[in-house]
Amino acid sequence: METKSENRCHGGVQGVYSHASQACGGAMTFGLFLPEEAADAPVPLLWYLSGLTCTHENAMTKAGAQAWAAEQGIALCFPDTSPRGDDVADDEAFDLGQGAGFYVNATAAPWAPHFNMWDYITAELPMLLGRNFALDMERQSICGHSMGGHGALTIAMHHPERFRAVSAFAPIAHPTQSDWGRKQFTAYLGADETAWAAHDATLLMRERGFDGPVLVDQGTDDNFLDLLMPEALAEAMTARRQEGAFRMQKGYDHSYFFMSTFMEEHVAFHAEALYR
Repeated sequence: METKSENRCHGGVQGVYSHASQACGGAMTFGLFLPEEAADAPVPLLWYLSGLTCTHENAMTKAGAQAWAAEQGIALCFPDTSPRGDDVADDEAFDLGQGAGFYVNATAAPWAPHFNMWDYITAELPMLLGRNFALDMERQSICGHSMGGHGALTIAMHHPERFRAVSAFAPIAHPTQSDWGRKQFTAYLGADETAWAAHDATLLMRERGFDGPVLVDQGTDDNFLDLLMPEALAEAMTARRQEGAFRMQKGYDHSYFFMSTFMEEHVAFHAEALYR
């Protein structure tokens, strides 16, 4: 593992690190914020999964999460959204290929050799973090935005024993029925739609729900509402009587201005679960 940078931040340290990834077949970069408490003892970990076109850097520099994480004594991990490099498959469209891993393990060519973000987020990176940093891996929580909200919800519902809470900002809520999903699942997983269901938050909510609290915030002025399909997830949460809240925030769009506005509430939501 290589240290790219480390900066003092809200009493703690915001680091950026790279490492050779077996899951993704190349170098991967992630950001990790450690509050000052990590100098004395392992601290809980909150994952933040970013959306389309993002790297590890977008949320790290725009979401304003470190201030609230420092207040709660929580670490933040900002992974990248896909493998990258000259030898990694890509597409001219912004919503497929590099920057658009969709948090799945690709099984179809030409994506399969590198696009294994599910294994990277759920297995490889957690192991690396646990071995190298002062983190309490028994206390984890997860959140994300847009494509990352999709990833956070689906990963949490598959691993409820690992995550104490899950939250999402404007998640891609029903990808098997949306152009933000059908296009990518066809490319990464093939045309057999039965393989897609495991990565659809609405279908997973209907089938199993989450054994813990869920918080979803969606802006009413989001220009991608038709692609996100938030109403499907809201209906599934209500039908399942899922613990948590689905909130429509009047006037907010899909940008980091939206996320930074409600980030304090999301970090506090996770802190309550992590310190319960």
